[in-house]
Amino acid sequence: MTALEGISVVDLSRVLAGPLVAMTLGDLGADVVKVEAPGGDDTRRWLPPADAQGRAAYHHAANRNKRSVVLDLRLEPERALARRLCERADVVVSNFKPGTLERFGLDYERIAARNGNVVYCEISGFGERGGRTMPGYDPLVQALGGLMSVTGPPGLPSKAGVAIVDVVTALYATVAVLAALYARRELGRGQRVTIDLLHANLAMLANQSAGWLASGETPSALGNVHPSIEPFATYNAADGELMIGAGNDAQFARLAAAIGAPELAVDRRFDTNERRVANRAELRSALERRLRSRTRAVW
Repeated sequence: MTALEGISVVDLSRVLAGPLVAMTLGDLGADVVKVEAPGGDDTRRWLPPADAQGRAAYHHAANRNKRSVVLDLRLEPERALARRLCERADVVVSNFKPGTLERFGLDYERIAARNGNVVYCEISGFGERGGRTMPGYDPLVQALGGLMSVTGPPGLPSKAGVAIVDVVTALYATVAVLAALYARRELGRGQRVTIDLLHANLAMLANQSAGWLASGETPSALGNVHPSIEPFATYNAADGELMIGAGNDAQFARLAAAIGAPELAVDRRFDTNERRVANRAELRSALERRLRSRTRAVW
């Protein structure tokens, strides 16, 4: 028996964040039906890369463990079919811009009036107030939400290499859906769950946003360097860069011994993490003098 055996999910969403929620529920055993427009999910056309049959790899990344049905929600007979699916579902996942579901007659209030047990998860780009009409594409949110400002080389704001805001939003939304399913056992009813990419992005800033709240200092991009830990970056070995992460004094002492420089661990410039951060340039030079003597594979 799987964790969500017997749970039915209707996936009205497209692209990444919403489909990842439904896919994860499917991974846990739920029965997922994806409703697609006549042209299919946008990601069916996001290629290359493609598989041997010419199907977009991007689409595969968020749509396993699903059955698919094509419905044109612009047409009332097909909207009626979508409503019937939702009225029988345990979970509905959508990521239309706020207001769209109401126009289709597929909003939470309409569905919950017929299906009080439904957990209705709605994902948007910027919430239901000022940004409700804005499309929620991941790199736009990375830019507006500050993630790009702390990513990449100094002075060159960069987006992450994957749509990380979509992925994290999906994880938060999945947790919320599971919590709502758990609460339903006691409450005897479902509930509406909402999340937006911008708030998920802000939550994901974690230590960077907490640092600003604590100090008032705006964080900046440091490339591969960590703002609060040393050594925790890439360093030059004989044949290229090597990633090193020593998160505490004991680990740093073991690192120093491993590269043949145990004296670094008792050097007053480097014997605590705070001092290592304050003297990171000198520490880098000392480490790289040793690291350049061997290749990355040897280290």
